[in-house]
Amino acid sequence: MRTTMKAAVFTGKGRITLQEKPVPVPRAGEALLRVTATTICGTDVHILKGEYPVRSGLTVGHEPVGVIEALGPGVAGFEVGQRAIVGAITPCGQCNACLEGFHSQCGGKPLGGWRLGNTIDGCQAEYVVIPYAAANLALVPDGISDEQVLLCPDIMSTGFGGAENGRVRIGDLVAVFAQGPIGLCATAGARLMGASQILAVEGVAKRIQISKQMGADVVIDFHESSPVEAILELTGGRGVDVAIEALGTQETFESCLRVLRPGGTLSSLGVYSGKLTLPLDAFAAGLGDYRVVTTLCPGGRERMRRLMNVVSSGRFDPRPLITHRFELDQIEAAYDLFANQRDGVLKVMITP
Repeated sequence: MRTTMKAAVFTGKGRITLQEKPVPVPRAGEALLRVTATTICGTDVHILKGEYPVRSGLTVGHEPVGVIEALGPGVAGFEVGQRAIVGAITPCGQCNACLEGFHSQCGGKPLGGWRLGNTIDGCQAEYVVIPYAAANLALVPDGISDEQVLLCPDIMSTGFGGAENGRVRIGDLVAVFAQGPIGLCATAGARLMGASQILAVEGVAKRIQISKQMGADVVIDFHESSPVEAILELTGGRGVDVAIEALGTQETFESCLRVLRPGGTLSSLGVYSGKLTLPLDAFAAGLGDYRVVTTLCPGGRERMRRLMNVVSSGRFDPRPLITHRFELDQIEAAYDLFANQRDGVLKVMITP
């Protein structure tokens, strides 16, 4: 077996470079995955820009598809050579937060379940060690390609989670603000949960087109009209049952509040920077029976199994969201394209 590997490493603000690192050895309870596909997340771009702090020398990336290369002591139920995916969130499955069902907050602290590419080396590399392997390795069914399951670890789980935590019900009216990869998956998730009408907000022509493919009934171009006014008009002044915020700005958060019916739910998926404020009128001074919920990508083996079931059933095809493909040797070019949102990019597929 090889002793060194290529890895995308954060070396300082504005610098993620390809380096040689030792191939890690799994310890007790861990597994070594040979990465066959991965991708770049918007959070990785925050790391690149120095907007989210990680240590210098960290291998980045948290969306792995691969083949089990080695198993540490104590890992049962898996075999070397099996194909597997691992969620962006890798819960221990044993702490209070996990036992209460909040795997993303593993360890009892915010974001505690996000380890890969955050507190330990991630998967934009040829190999990655998976912590708590028994709780996190999910075997890929035969007949499903890497491309089909690549988005399950993060954006599919996050976007669907926005619809699930928003408690979308059969017959609901749903608004989704922003149709980037997360928002597109939220649109697809709301449709799967039974929404009768989905009103999406977007301003990029290609994303408007894919939004309709993902299940949006109407896509409002915010360059052409006020999304709040358009949504209220389309719902006869009633407002929507659930508004999903998938961008992470004050404007979109506030707009979600303004299109909710009394007693409606704002499901927040955005990552906010700076101070987020609640306008008194939109929030009905706190008396509108509104429900505001947040979601960090649900992870763990069972979550991944369920998402792969949705893909294998044909009820959701994530492949249209993968717009560009690179080899690991081209990772710096892939970051340049993705970070600057050129050429209609949605998601990139990286193959070591």
